[in-house]
Amino acid sequence: MATPTKKEIGGFLARQGILVAFALFMIGFTLANGQFLNPDNIMSVIRSSAILGVMALGVTFVVVSGNLDLSVGSMMSFSTIVVLDLHDKIGPALAIPLMFAMTLALGAFIGFLVGYLKLNSLIVTLGMLSAIHGLTLTWSGGKNMDIADKAGTWFSVFGQGEVLGVPVPILIFALLAAGLGTMLAKTPFGRKIYAVGGNSTAATFSGIPRARVVFSCYLVSAFCVATAGLLQASRSMGSQNTVGQGLELEVLAAVILGGASLMGGSGTIFKTVIGVLILGFIQNGLLLVGLPFYVQYVVTWVIIILAVWLDIAAKRGRLWSPIA
Repeated sequence: MATPTKKEIGGFLARQGILVAFALFMIGFTLANGQFLNPDNIMSVIRSSAILGVMALGVTFVVVSGNLDLSVGSMMSFSTIVVLDLHDKIGPALAIPLMFAMTLALGAFIGFLVGYLKLNSLIVTLGMLSAIHGLTLTWSGGKNMDIADKAGTWFSVFGQGEVLGVPVPILIFALLAAGLGTMLAKTPFGRKIYAVGGNSTAATFSGIPRARVVFSCYLVSAFCVATAGLLQASRSMGSQNTVGQGLELEVLAAVILGGASLMGGSGTIFKTVIGVLILGFIQNGLLLVGLPFYVQYVVTWVIIILAVWLDIAAKRGRLWSPIA
């Protein structure tokens, strides 16, 4: 058997390095704490990762199309606060669809700016991050929200309920992953997203409506954010008006960990789910070994840098620049 060359090893690490690192993390955490692979702990990690995961599913569409969405954290805060506030005023049956409609309107506005006006997605969504945060504070009057009658409502089923022993948030995450994964991988719309993300100019000359595709991707992202907001509100039956602050970086880290390229044109829903679980288990492992929760922020930053480096390395087939 031929010995792998340095180039082949570098190419493998560029493509699969994050999985190798994850395996090493899992082994290390298991040796450090025997409860890490306990079934109850595994279920708890998946359940706590469901909200982040639902958001990451939508952002995958945006990233594959060659764009970014840094507004998802503040948009999730908005969705959560709105549905909690409207719950006590008009009831959950009307509050939920109205919240979805308002969140989709925000996504449509972003999609219009990026898709039809062709503004830079980083600048647009970074600006919308602040704008939506201000909108959330305005709606709530700067106050946190709580449901008055927690015992007399069925609203808690989305975040706290179970079906055959499986938590509802996990079921919603799994169903969305299956549906959106099929949409992205098996439908003409999904192929158009890959085409636009891979080469938007060529896609346009091929007759693919770039603006409409990008606009639709932001709608998908907004729908997933609204779903995450519903899960968060139902889980806690109350919320701070900054509950989604900082989640945009964790969501992006999970998507890039799953192999989606920041350059656009590549990535799958299945791998995004893997990226979400990697992030969730690493954060859980850090807590189990006794490290303070704020270490997660440093680790998340390191993971983002590592994922971007491996993404660029995978494009050139080596870990290091040939110039270096």
